[in-house]
Amino acid sequence: MSISLQKGQKISLTKESAGLSKIVLGLGWDEVKQKKGLFSKPAPIDCDASAIVLRNGKLTASKDVIYYGNLKHDSGAIQHMGDNLTGAGDGDDEQIVVDLSKVPADVDRIVLVVNIYMARQRNQHFGLIENAFIRTVDSSSGREICRYNLTDNYAGMTAMIFGEVYRHDGEWKFNAMGQGTGDANLNELTLRYK
Repeated sequence: MSISLQKGQKISLTKESAGLSKIVLGLGWDEVKQKKGLFSKPAPIDCDASAIVLRNGKLTASKDVIYYGNLKHDSGAIQHMGDNLTGAGDGDDEQIVVDLSKVPADVDRIVLVVNIYMARQRNQHFGLIENAFIRTVDSSSGREICRYNLTDNYAGMTAMIFGEVYRHDGEWKFNAMGQGTGDANLNELTLRYK
């Protein structure tokens, strides 16, 4: 049975799923239904999920940012499964697969972020998004280990730090963060970790 996490709550992935080696981090969201103007149709909201790989809490190289323009980490441990341009449909909108057994020993955390593509130009923000979540799934069994549904009001926020997978005392853990930011793009988000 999946554990439902609250903002700021942490869970040991290793203890919840014995023998865990590969996880799927599924991120999903729905666009709030907008009223269509007489002469205009609102642009679809394109959310982009990314993984930022940290060593000693810092981003040390641009190749450690896994996103739609860099789908696979050099180590082979992290792979982005592709870009969803609208968030339409049920289930995960974007997925990032992490093979925990291949994560380099000097990597201490993998931060999962989502930014709205061209948010400022399109006047879009997370207040226009509902049903946003991040979930962790054991890849071998397909069992959902935990899920974090965002419930706060994120109006005006153009990016989101959803959560992080991190190594602590020989275990892999997940931290549900849900921190909204005003960062305009992925590059601005990465500056938080330099």
